[in-house]
Amino acid sequence: MFREEDFSRLEINLGGCLENYKYFRAKLEATTKLLVLVKANAYGHGAVEFASVMEEAGADYLAVAYPVEGIELRQAGIKSRIMVLTAGTDSFEQIINYGLEPGIPNIYSLKVLCKVLEKRGMTNFPIHLKLDTGMHRLGFMTEEMDELLDFLRSCPQVKVKSVYSHLAAADDPACDGFTLGQIELFKKNADRLTEAVGYKPLYHILNSAGIERFSQYQFDMVRLGIGIYGVSAIPGNRLHPVASFKCKVLQVKNLQPSDGTIGYGRHGKIAPEGTTIATIPVGYADGVDRHLSRGVGHFTINGHKVPTIGNICMDMCMLDVTGIDVKVGDTVTIFGENPTISELAELLGTIPYEILTSVPRRIERKIIK
Repeated sequence: MFREEDFSRLEINLGGCLENYKYFRAKLEATTKLLVLVKANAYGHGAVEFASVMEEAGADYLAVAYPVEGIELRQAGIKSRIMVLTAGTDSFEQIINYGLEPGIPNIYSLKVLCKVLEKRGMTNFPIHLKLDTGMHRLGFMTEEMDELLDFLRSCPQVKVKSVYSHLAAADDPACDGFTLGQIELFKKNADRLTEAVGYKPLYHILNSAGIERFSQYQFDMVRLGIGIYGVSAIPGNRLHPVASFKCKVLQVKNLQPSDGTIGYGRHGKIAPEGTTIATIPVGYADGVDRHLSRGVGHFTINGHKVPTIGNICMDMCMLDVTGIDVKVGDTVTIFGENPTISELAELLGTIPYEILTSVPRRIERKIIK
């Protein structure tokens, strides 16, 4: 039998993670720094657990989206440099107190931070300046560079640790011209900044897809996100899956047509010769998208891919295991080696990021060595 806490879990394959790290590290010069993104609970993998692995592997930086994520890592004992990509303006005191390094995308945020630092009598506080080169989400536009540079010359409270930008379509060969234009504009404006401040910050623009497809533009640092978690930008290139979402069978039932239907809305139909179902303890509140209901999704049990039957519930769903030897306590793989996260994403018409980050914290993360 099995313990109640073993009903569902996200297994983190340490070996696969480290192999992916080596794959990307091998594409870089020895002097190029590597930043690993652990935002959004490490893309659903467990922020503290994954940050610990990356710290030990030798990542030069970690990055989170929000201050609260960085604070969580510090409180858990993570010592690495941590960049906060979306620092906002209301959390600078906490950012300073916890030794985090904010990304600054506009002059307003920069001025607010400098006032906070001035009140505390601090100078040379590390910041990261974001340039908008075409993503048009956050960052300084080219026409805002003069104001930025003028302000930096008169602000001893901060020191620009890095200047960075974000590629909008590095994974799409049809957009390579646009990507190269982004890189060219980034280099031009970053060089202007370096000349203005009188020292050389780190430059970084490549994301995971960029590292794989444009490694010649690695500059001083790269940002490794989805790639470390096992998803490649190159078709057919199988990185090592890091996360495997697994659970165990709660109950098995042999049903006959006279038993009616299965699940909410009565959408699960019983075959004329009878249907065997296995109920498992994961549902749409666990990141199992409801669009995988009624046979769209197929999960793996005892080496067989089996379809869902009926509608996926909040905390459970049913699988059609007719003709398969299945018993209570058998392990079911929602995604991992088979099916892969990419296969599931294709079924749902989405991207692996969304599926991974949809697995909530109530699902235990386990490091598998």
